[in-house]
Amino acid sequence: MMRPNLPLFLFTLLYLFPLSLSAVLHQYTGIGRDWWSADRSSVGHLPPAAEHRAAVVRVFAAPTVRWRGIFAVHSWIVLKPEGATAYTRYDYTAWGAPIRVNGFEPDGRWFGRHPEVIFAADDEAAAALIPRMQAAIEAYTWRERGHYRAWPGPNSNTFVAAVLDAVPEVEVTLPPTAIGKDFPYDGRWIRRTASGSGLRLTLGGYAGLTIGWVEGIEVNILGAVAGFDIRRPAIKLPGLGRLGLPSADPA
Repeated sequence: MMRPNLPLFLFTLLYLFPLSLSAVLHQYTGIGRDWWSADRSSVGHLPPAAEHRAAVVRVFAAPTVRWRGIFAVHSWIVLKPEGATAYTRYDYTAWGAPIRVNGFEPDGRWFGRHPEVIFAADDEAAAALIPRMQAAIEAYTWRERGHYRAWPGPNSNTFVAAVLDAVPEVEVTLPPTAIGKDFPYDGRWIRRTASGSGLRLTLGGYAGLTIGWVEGIEVNILGAVAGFDIRRPAIKLPGLGRLGLPSADPA
């Protein structure tokens, strides 16, 4: 009788099966095929900036365009200091200068895909975060034309992860489908996690291991992340994302 190959079984269960299921769902829904003419309008998550004096911080993520949406999300940051009459959206994209400011609606659909709120803060909590997040954006190393790489990074998720590193008290982590979040943007292959509650080892973004109280346990294989979270119970699967409680409470 043949003995089961446990590593192969786990790899199939935690990586191949979720990615295959995500591919089937992507093909079945057909979302993202006509991506160029897809809806990019606001989803109405944010109040009108001119009527809302309070400070606002949001981190959004939505499945990326075409077949890449099977595997990955695109994430971005929206900031509004107290009293400002407009939101400022920061994306990191493959065209032009990578850091793109106000190229899209702050809470707009990403080429037809509805965004998920990864982190939200308002009022005094947001006001305390904004200066450090803006400083991290200004100091971001990979900001020249040609720096963007979809895989393993630096990409949009690398950029957002770097900004979140500047505000560890938010205790939030990007979803497992944020491929590129583990790319060593600062050149360090081993470092404390963004929350400061654990350690992350990354082999250039191609593979890695993260263990932290906020981040849980994540195993990165070629950018695909599987793991689990005990603090806010959830299973993390490539393609399917986080199944369970969100990584942070809404504002």
